[in-house]
Amino acid sequence: MSLRDFISKQYIDVIQWTEEENGILATRYPMQDLEIQNGARLTVRESQMTAFINEGQLADVFGPGSYTLTTQNLPILTDLLNWDKKFQSPFKSDVYFFSTRQQTGQKWGTATPITIRDKEFGAVRVRGYGIYAWHVFDPRVFHTKVSGTRDAYLVTDIEGQLRETIVSHMTDTFAGSSVPFIDMAANQAALAKRIGEGLKPVFADLGLMLDSFVVENLSLPDELQKTLDARIGMNMVGDLGRYAQFQAGTSLPIAAANEGGGGASAGIGLGAGLAMGQQLMNAMKPNEATVAGAVAVADAKFCISCGKSINRTAKFCSECGAPQQ
Repeated sequence: MSLRDFISKQYIDVIQWTEEENGILATRYPMQDLEIQNGARLTVRESQMTAFINEGQLADVFGPGSYTLTTQNLPILTDLLNWDKKFQSPFKSDVYFFSTRQQTGQKWGTATPITIRDKEFGAVRVRGYGIYAWHVFDPRVFHTKVSGTRDAYLVTDIEGQLRETIVSHMTDTFAGSSVPFIDMAANQAALAKRIGEGLKPVFADLGLMLDSFVVENLSLPDELQKTLDARIGMNMVGDLGRYAQFQAGTSLPIAAANEGGGGASAGIGLGAGLAMGQQLMNAMKPNEATVAGAVAVADAKFCISCGKSINRTAKFCSECGAPQQ
């Protein structure tokens, strides 16, 4: 290798980057022992941004496009290095590429139920999960606050922090809302929108933009869900008096159609059915039930064979003649 070849390798004429794998948010262009040739070509692809950094100070940032690197399009770096406008020599600078494409399908969820105050239930523990999408929006802020001087910064390096931020904000959203949990759970799209709007400033503070936020599921732990189901059941029943009437009415044909055999057992079944029928009538006519029920209890009973109503003191049934106990 000639001396000329060796020297030529110390200068960079073309600067560009293609993502080797998914999940890279920021990467430092390899510049060790190299200088950038004045007039070098910089290529920034769609879904990328590039930043020049001199001795830790962030200088010029480039969006998608093709650039010839001169003092005219490196104004901040020119000022930092005190170049004159006709500067032509190679120069040193750290160059960082940022991936600005959308990071889709990011999952969030509550590792353990979070306790919130609820308008109807008091304090409840809630679980939830869903997906969200975001991208690097401001490389200046992202480099300064998040990625720093690392050779590479990945999605996996920040996803834990973002998940915890989401769960924390969910708790704040519930705490500041007067909407009961059951209404929020029934309208997850509106809840997701409210949480997403509150998260956008938090993401922006890190140089990120929250593109979408979805609540896929919102639920209670199993033991609390059973309590909620019981309460819903009671609300569906409503008037307990009507519920008792319904229960008595549905029991009547079952008791009257006793299939235990003929004769006395059939009579007992019929008698029981008639007794339940009397109870149903009493429930449906409460004013008459007070008098009729009292008379029935005091003066009548049912034949154990045919079910005919007879006097309580009768020894034999006046209808079928069967002896009574």
